[in-house]
Order: sequence, then structure tokens, then C-alpha cells
Amino acid sequence: MSRSAETGSVSSPVTADDVDLAVRLAVGVLRDAPSEGWGDKAGSLEWDCWETVEHLANDLLYYAVQLGPQSPPLDTHVPFALNRKRPDGPTVFVFAERTAGPAGLVQVLEACGALLVAMVRTASSEVRAHHAAGVSDPEGFAAMGVVETLVHMHDAAEGFGLAWTPPSALCSRVLARLFPEAPGGADPWRTLLWATGRAELPGHPRLTSWRWVSTPRP
Repeated sequence: MSRSAETGSVSSPVTADDVDLAVRLAVGVLRDAPSEGWGDKAGSLEWDCWETVEHLANDLLYYAVQLGPQSPPLDTHVPFALNRKRPDGPTVFVFAERTAGPAGLVQVLEACGALLVAMVRTASSEVRAHHAAGVSDPEGFAAMGVVETLVHMHDAAEGFGLAWTPPSALCSRVLARLFPEAPGGADPWRTLLWATGRAELPGHPRLTSWRWVSTPRP
């Protein structure tokens, strides 16, 4: 369970079902994305929509594999080789086949999400694995996967000109888990965008740098 820094109340944990929900919602939107928009810039990122969704799929798979070894490394990530297609593009270790088109990329995203769901659901809560923001547990990796999905879908949706507003309760749970110092009182989705450097909040300017707290909660 996570405790809100603002209210001291205990919030519900982030679960595999939350990852599943976030990915299903994202896939539903991306299936309706215009075919001509995949090469357009994704929101405030320097990546296009294809690169952003491909990066998201890699994030989910990356979190899944950290939980996979019997004794996960605590000082570095599981050593998959990372690559870039272009100097300013995202660093990934799995690429979607371009010849499969957007439908194939969305299927890759769906598959990577399913692997994270399975690992979070089956891993012991005592498992610990490396993350640059602090050694984390299955709930932490679930929360990170949800945040990656929600905010990168925000980026891609802006690029496509599509609406994207995830459930408030889902946003509240990942805020409590990863951003315990985030200000309260505002819309949870807007607050999550603020916490990840994508929006302003009343009385709080847009962040130029940010970092979540991935270490397990008491």
C-alpha cells in the first residue's frame, strides 16, 4: 500500500490489472489512429509517433524482463543490447517490423504489455530488481509501466490529434506510488502530466526535469 504525502491516507496498490487496463485503453486509441500520422512529431517529444509507441513497447518489455531472473541484478539492468535507428531517436532493444505497418506495431505494444502484466502478476512481492531511480518491486514496475503508457499515449495522441484522458483513479494510484510529493487538490491526470514535465498546474510551473521514486513503499 502507498501513503499519500498530501493527506496521509493509504491508497490502493498498483496492480497487474492496472497495467492491463492502461495498455488496453492505449491499444484501443491507437487502432483508430490515422495511418498518415505515424511519422508526425509526438507532442513535445523529438520522436515521431511510431518511435514513441515503439519506445513505449520497449519500456513495458524492459520492466518485465527485470523481474524475470531468479536473482535479478540490483546494480544494473538485465543486459539486453540497446540500439538506436537514428542519433536522436529512442534507445530500444526490440524493433517492430515496419513492413507489418501500424497494426503490427500496435500488436507489439499489446504483446509487451501482456508480458509485464504476467510478470507483475506472478512475481513474489519480495522480488527486487534494478531501476535507475532506485531498486524496485513488482508494484513499482507496474506503476512505472502504467505511467509510461499514460504519458507516452498523451504524446502520441497529441501527434495524431486524438483525445486521450485516462481514468482518474488509475492516475491517482500511480501518483501515490511514484510521485508522493506531487501537489494535491488538482485533477489527477493533469497532476500526472505536471509530474512528468508535460503541463503546468496552478501555482506550479511546468517542470524542466523530473524523476519518480521507484523504491518500494513501507
